[in-house]
Parts: sequence; C-alpha cells; structure tokens
Amino acid sequence: MISENDRLNTLLRTLLSERPEYSNIAVPDSIEDKRNLLRALMNVRAPYPIDEETLRLQDEELSRQREEKGVVHLDTIPQSPIYPRLRLWQGDITRLDVDAIVNAANSQMLGCFVPLHKCIDNAIHSAAGMELREECEHIMRHQGHEEPTGQAKITHGYNLPAKWVIHTVGPIIYGPYPTEEECKLLADCYRNCLKLASEHRLESIAFCCISTGEFRFPQAKAAEIAVATVLDYLKEQPDCTLSAIVFNVFKDQDLALYKKLLGYD
Repeated sequence: MISENDRLNTLLRTLLSERPEYSNIAVPDSIEDKRNLLRALMNVRAPYPIDEETLRLQDEELSRQREEKGVVHLDTIPQSPIYPRLRLWQGDITRLDVDAIVNAANSQMLGCFVPLHKCIDNAIHSAAGMELREECEHIMRHQGHEEPTGQAKITHGYNLPAKWVIHTVGPIIYGPYPTEEECKLLADCYRNCLKLASEHRLESIAFCCISTGEFRFPQAKAAEIAVATVLDYLKEQPDCTLSAIVFNVFKDQDLALYKKLLGYD
C-alpha cells in the first residue's frame, strides 16, 4: 500500500486535471492541507463517473480518516432513562456505527457544493465519498423533479460507518416563528425517515437536528417535534423494526434540550 502522502498526491492531481480552470492550483505540502483540498474538490465535483483506481484510492484515504476520527458504536451510547429505545449522543454523526444516519439535505439532494462548508450535508458527503453524490444524482434523475420537503430517500453509506444514509429535506423558516404547516413538515421528515428505515428492516438510526442549522428552525421547538413524532410513530407502529433511535446533536444548546426531553437530567 502506498503512503498517505503519495495517495493524496495522486488523488489531487487526478481531480485537478478534470477542470482546466484548476491548472494554477498547486498541490500543498502538508497532509492536513492536502486533505482539505481533497475535500474541497470533492465538494464541488459534479456527479459524473469516476474511474475505479481513483475510487480505490479515495476509499483507502477516507477509511484512514474514519479510523483516525474513531468509530462510535451503539452499545457505548446510553439509553434514555424513560424511553429505552431512544438515545442521545453529542458529536460528529459521521462517526456513528448504526444502520442508518439521517442527512438534512436540500431539495436538489446532491449534497453541499460549497467547499469545506460546515453543514451536515457537506460533512456526510465528504466522509462517504464521491459515490454518494453519484447515487443521489441517479435517484434524482429518475425522479425527474426536486425532492419535496418532508419526504425521504435512502442511499448506501459507502465509507461511513453507517450502512445507509437517509436523506430528508426539512422546512426552511423565513419568519420569526415556524407556521403550523412548517411544524407538520418537520414532523413528516422524522416520520418518513422512520417509515423508510422500517421498510428496509433496519434496527438502528441516528437523527441529526433537522432544519435547525442553515434552515433556521428554532431549536427548542424542533427538539419537541422530533421526540414527540418518534414516540408517536413507535406507538402507532408496534411492528417497527427499530430497536435504537439516536438523537445526534452537535451544539451544547441542543444537548441540553434533548437531555430534558429524554429524561437524562
């Protein structure tokens, strides 16, 4: 196996050669800078075919990065004291070894094209690899229209610890408070993700905080809707295959909100 430095150099030269406007971009010296440039190039790359050797090198690199970050296994995440099927974990969702993680997507469903953006859509596509955008593009081309708010689609997880990614488009909030319809659409996101997971006989799923970032849904209200919708679904669907549902949070404010709702405090 070649060194990481040589692997990154080969990957960068390949991706830079795809676009003539990249001809003046130099390959940086440090591993960190090389990794950042690789992620940026992956972020902006259109979903066209990739040769097998490039994919092999990319998968080796992303596998190395996955192991460096550390994989978080479900049995290390404590159950809620009052709802045994629900769990809470703070951190990077791309580290979770569950059957599926939920991606807060946009209506194009192709991932974030902004280089090194901090959104979860960017993080998931960057950790999964370029194959994920290709699969999403295939789904959307077959569908023939943008993804409606509140619906859900499932793809493979590729280089993620999670086997699957469930993509859902949450409501975008333009006013100071979400409307009744926007609250319903957010609940639909959670319900349709659960339905899709159960249809695929999945046993575990991790939800991000859908719509609370770039889409500006108030965090407290979103957390209430998330927990209430999941609990209602489990009551309505006693045959649901999911035995573990993780609420993944990143911000301390969301952690505090979910701790209270799930009885950790």
